[in-house]
Amino acid sequence: MYIIKVKGKVKIPDYIQLRDDSFVLVAYFRADRPLKNLEKYGLQGKEEELKKVIDVLPFGKLQKLKFI
Repeated sequence: MYIIKVKGKVKIPDYIQLRDDSFVLVAYFRADRPLKNLEKYGLQGKEEELKKVIDVLPFGKLQKLKFI
């Protein structure tokens, strides 16, 4: 699974995209909102780890999630 942080502009907030190994969009959510329903993406129990990744993730750089 891959993750990318997308920079928002003016009134549009920053977003996070989760993509599978074929780069198909799996999840799309606001970077500043609490993470919910992660079990749909197979990430249950990894909320804290994902939050840490999101906090240090640079904008526009696709990165493989290593804790999965």
